[in-house]
Amino acid sequence: RIFVLGIGFFTLCFLMTSLGGQFSAKRLGDSPFTIRTEVMGALESRGVLRRMSDMLEMLMKRMDILARLENSTDFHKGDEARVPLDRFQPAAGLMERIQAIAQNVSDIAIKVDQILRNSLLNGKVMEGRRDQCEVPRDPKYPDCAGKVEWMRARWTSDPCYAFFGVDGTECSFLIYLSEVEWFCPPLPWRNQTVAAPSPPPLPRVQAAFRGDLAHLLELIGTGKESLSFMKKRIRHLGQQWLRAARRLEQKLKGRQRDQKHILIHIGFLTEESGDVFSPRVLKGGPLGEMVQWADILAALFLLGHSLRVTVSLKELQSHLGVPPGRGNCPLTSPLPFDLIYTDYHGLQQMKQHMGLSFKKYRCRVRVIDTFGTEPAYNHEEYATLRGYRTNWGYWNLQPTQFMTMFPHTPDNSFMGFVSEELNQTEKQLIKSNKVSSMAVVYGKEASIWKGKEKFLAILNKYMEIHGTVYYETQRPPEVPAFVKNHGLLPQHEFQQLLRKAKLFIGFGFPYEGPAPLEAIANGCVFLQARFNPPHSSLNHEFFRGKPTSREASVSSQHPYAEDFIGKPHVWTVDYNNSEEFEAAVKTIMRTQVDPYLPYEYTCEGMLERIHAYIQHQDFCTTSSPPLPPKTKSPAMQSPPSPLALSPNATHLVWSPSASRDPHAWPPVDSLQVWVSESQHTCTETCRRHGLVCEPTFFRFLNKEEVFLQLSITCDSTEYEMNHLYPAVAEKVHECYLQKEPLLFSCAGYNTKYRRLCPCRDYQQGQVALCRDCL
Repeated sequence: RIFVLGIGFFTLCFLMTSLGGQFSAKRLGDSPFTIRTEVMGALESRGVLRRMSDMLEMLMKRMDILARLENSTDFHKGDEARVPLDRFQPAAGLMERIQAIAQNVSDIAIKVDQILRNSLLNGKVMEGRRDQCEVPRDPKYPDCAGKVEWMRARWTSDPCYAFFGVDGTECSFLIYLSEVEWFCPPLPWRNQTVAAPSPPPLPRVQAAFRGDLAHLLELIGTGKESLSFMKKRIRHLGQQWLRAARRLEQKLKGRQRDQKHILIHIGFLTEESGDVFSPRVLKGGPLGEMVQWADILAALFLLGHSLRVTVSLKELQSHLGVPPGRGNCPLTSPLPFDLIYTDYHGLQQMKQHMGLSFKKYRCRVRVIDTFGTEPAYNHEEYATLRGYRTNWGYWNLQPTQFMTMFPHTPDNSFMGFVSEELNQTEKQLIKSNKVSSMAVVYGKEASIWKGKEKFLAILNKYMEIHGTVYYETQRPPEVPAFVKNHGLLPQHEFQQLLRKAKLFIGFGFPYEGPAPLEAIANGCVFLQARFNPPHSSLNHEFFRGKPTSREASVSSQHPYAEDFIGKPHVWTVDYNNSEEFEAAVKTIMRTQVDPYLPYEYTCEGMLERIHAYIQHQDFCTTSSPPLPPKTKSPAMQSPPSPLALSPNATHLVWSPSASRDPHAWPPVDSLQVWVSESQHTCTETCRRHGLVCEPTFFRFLNKEEVFLQLSITCDSTEYEMNHLYPAVAEKVHECYLQKEPLLFSCAGYNTKYRRLCPCRDYQQGQVALCRDCL
């Protein structure tokens, strides 16, 4: 009897499991491409139900036989036959229950059979629909037919299409192209499968300044020498970062700031990009990029934003929601990040794996770009037509989405890094311990010293020369014997060396690194070579292939130090002139300088700058106003220019009577319009007037009326794609306006043109921000 009860219980469990699985298999929103599989599964379940019914009937018959046998045996046992009658009642009750279950299973089998017949009928109708789909002819979707044709031929080229339900039928193509991508109109018979509209977004969490860096160090992770280097730097500068965050918090006076979800993907550290930096960290390799990334991480974290840090392609794909396959399909869900900070390697990886989603979300990307990307190289069509195409350009981003190490090109945003700050006591101690006859050479790789014997011999006449050149066993032959080489030093030991030295001397390379600023901050004078002619992609191999010409701007090893700091901290001389070089060394030995660090390279300066960018730079919703038409009818009236002639009639300013957009950034009040000389870029033109070029203001200049306001005669006015426009060819009185807003550029010049240049004021020590920008 126990055995029989067990069989019955097992049968019930099996029945419930089969039916439960069957009815839970059909979920709301399941892909239509699983109908055939579900129907076949249901047919199998119907057979199971019938077999279960047969088993229960057989079980009933065997129970009945057992009961009769037991009754017969008890009758022949004499006294033992006088057993209470209720002994057999449980068995009888069990028989009745099993009989009822069998009847129920039989009824369920009949109902399931009816349901499945209807499902098969509907499935055949759906199958017919899937086979009978026609490509819609909708003028709103002109690319639909071409995309369907492409899908017919190539849908098996990437597994991601099958992941989204494509199975080779016309309807599966159209469903994918209308619901996953957006090249075709929605199918009317698919209305019932369209997902419900998303609920309204929840209120944004407010960002709060953080007072501890421990969690950031956990986020950065382990496993690479480069990550260890960055974490050591963050720890070393930790107290300065925390003090700076408190000062900025007080300055902002509780201003509301939305917390951003930010992905930091350091592409050059991924194995897929080669990660050439990590193995060289301990061998004197370039550390400037890792210095900058460490400081970016610290700043974003202390500002209170939510961060995710990745240094592998697999992690990147996971965080973005990349579907399985080769990267041709969009992401599986909306991008969960407000901003993505990456580099050119990471940008390329994102493009390869995000499909169409890259174009949709690229406005959220910020590219850390050491040397900058000029608009002429960024615009794919223009770069191809005019010979500006390189391995790194043609991304069609807003130029200010590229963020540089130094403010050498106003077309990009200046990100920067930080140098260690000294208090007054430390500054006085450094000054008292300076050795006036001690020089340190800028260059950790032996190749930098090659061919520099001439200046080193002159310098050796007056100063003791120290080097920090990496070597493993033998002293590098490029380093003369009279140089005291310390080998590669840890950062804190290198700082101590700079605090003793009087002179930090550069040999022309590397360009624009952080070390000269660190030396100046530790009380050294920086001596560097003047380049004549200036280095650029036109005459120097290092810049060739980079997305920047740097025409006329790389006049020395460190243009920022030359232009924004200058004497007495920075001396720029002609190294080919031995007398000038020797005279500069003698003068520097007699010159007393205090340690100096520009505000924009302090922790507070960087925090302030990044805060302003996050609050005000929005490349996803802002757009330039429409360009004027090439021809105008007499009835068309242009709106009055918001610009007015300055009181001294030399340039244009924002008119006091013109309206102001309170959300415009930078504020339009800071705008001044100047006309360049024919041999000057707009960057240089603005600098000559104590201003900085502001490319976001070009849209206010790109009008015929502006030429008239500046008393420029235009016999003709044309709209063309050219990174030098708006400009005037004065000799022939031809004026040109910009046809493509992405080509507005502060860089570039041509002796044929005088350019219209948008300039603005800036904060002392913070060139990235105008006086009212914070």
